[in-house]
Amino acid sequence: MKGATTNICYNVLDRIVHEKKLGDKVAFYWEGNEPEETTQITYRELLVQVCQFSNVLRKQGIRKGDRVAIYMPMILELVVAMLACARLGALHSIVFAGFSAESLCERILDSSCSLLITTDAFYRGEKLVNLKELADEALEKCREKGFPVICCIVVKHLGREELGTGDSPSQSPPIKRPCRDIQISWNQGVDFWWHELMKEAGDECEPEWCDAEDPLFILYTSGSTGKPKGVVHTVGGYMLYVATTFKYVFDFHAEDVFWCTADIGWITGHSYVTYGPLANGATSVLFEGIPTYPDVSRLWSIVDKYKVTKFYTAPTAIRLLMKFGDEPVTKHSRASLQVLGTVGEPINPEAWLWYHQVVGAQRCPIVDTFWQTETTFPFFGVAPAILNESGEELEGEAEGYLVFKQPWPGIMRTVYGNHERFETTYFKKFPGYYVTGDGCRRDQDGYYWITGRIDDMLNVSGHLLSTAEVESALVEHEAVAEAAVVSHPHPVKGECLYCFVTLCDGHTFSPTLTEELKKQIREKIGPIATPDYIQNAPGLPKTRSGKIMRRVLRKIAQNDHDLGDMSTVADPSVIRQLFTHRCLTIQ
Repeated sequence: MKGATTNICYNVLDRIVHEKKLGDKVAFYWEGNEPEETTQITYRELLVQVCQFSNVLRKQGIRKGDRVAIYMPMILELVVAMLACARLGALHSIVFAGFSAESLCERILDSSCSLLITTDAFYRGEKLVNLKELADEALEKCREKGFPVICCIVVKHLGREELGTGDSPSQSPPIKRPCRDIQISWNQGVDFWWHELMKEAGDECEPEWCDAEDPLFILYTSGSTGKPKGVVHTVGGYMLYVATTFKYVFDFHAEDVFWCTADIGWITGHSYVTYGPLANGATSVLFEGIPTYPDVSRLWSIVDKYKVTKFYTAPTAIRLLMKFGDEPVTKHSRASLQVLGTVGEPINPEAWLWYHQVVGAQRCPIVDTFWQTETTFPFFGVAPAILNESGEELEGEAEGYLVFKQPWPGIMRTVYGNHERFETTYFKKFPGYYVTGDGCRRDQDGYYWITGRIDDMLNVSGHLLSTAEVESALVEHEAVAEAAVVSHPHPVKGECLYCFVTLCDGHTFSPTLTEELKKQIREKIGPIATPDYIQNAPGLPKTRSGKIMRRVLRKIAQNDHDLGDMSTVADPSVIRQLFTHRCLTIQ
């Protein structure tokens, strides 16, 4: 749609308030970590706050095309911040608040973000996360590498008693929370309190009109090379696609209350917490907490509290809650539910059936969504195909590589600062096709079943992780000479990390070393990448050319001795050693 002029913030707020006359409609019910922490915000109030924060950003020198890093929990200010960036034509780069300081630094440097927006701290269940401390560490690393971030805006989240919805002149009920004295460090001249800047900001801000193909945001995903790649989406196509898929995939109606449990730090959260629902004038739930706190019925309590009609979550959450039986679900009504959805990873039949029979009481259809095609039948304009290793299209029932034969509005446009990597990653393997990186099976009814990653990637609880990135973090430890990481089935996460480490001379494999390695990965990447298994590997199975045979390592990780063709292994004795050491794996 190049040549068309628009602004996505105008479309999801100004248009809804002024043209659709929905200013008094609730945009978000916010539910905090504790059940008593609640507030709500209308479309009109959200528009005022976004205009105010847009003016704050303008005063800090942010202009169209600039990049802004956002490192925040699931609070209303996160939505305000991303929409304010979009209003100015600046690119937001949201970094999941579960990522480490190192990961945040890497993403700030890659896209040259001049400004960071973060929070003092937040609770995840009973765990306090001092986010400002992590942000400070990341900014110090940036300075050491010659890139000083000029401004850090901090939301006083846990330190506030009553801020309504961000200290604006708002009629929203205040967040009910006891004030917590959070000790944080302060960098004079760099750090600024959100609420103080907002007090001085005007509540009107003309949107920056953008070409439909101007970039909207960068979202970093793990790359198979170990270096995260910044996926770029553009204004017009992305807006059209999330608005349309939200409307039709979830059968949206004006009276619905929609709840997507994904964190905004992931593409599902960008699309179905913020942009898709707001573009349709929907009322949504924004949830800061976790499914098991303060008890394992939290999700269903929230469903009843807000009369949620459309509920969208991940198979990991479903498998987690299945362990606690039916009673925590069935003790709540859930009568409002009409449509259920799952996203982010393949769902196993047991979890699907429990979701349908127990959560949906056998009356709610389930949409199994995969963000590139949206549903198990392709969405409008999406043309999938299944290819074999030779690049030939397979008809009827088939299994192979999932590819797309033509572009669709929501297709990513490039990798930030590296278009060559974009072309190599998604188009080079099978010229003329977009390669998703997933394996796929088509059954006799024409349904597409996503079978999992076919490159060097892992899908852990719906989070894509690069084996190379984890291996790189392992070998930075002085005791590790070489590392290889593969996936291992996990009853809750779907997949977990199984790591093989070859030690340097003079070092001994021990529980202490294992904990050090796990700590190193948490610090380098984040808690989501913590391995479940670390195995001592005196050697790794390699081809004669030196390539690690991950196929063999996956078999060893699962104690499966049916290894298939081993003719290319340089040293078969390594495999016998690994099976022996597997029995001694420290978890």
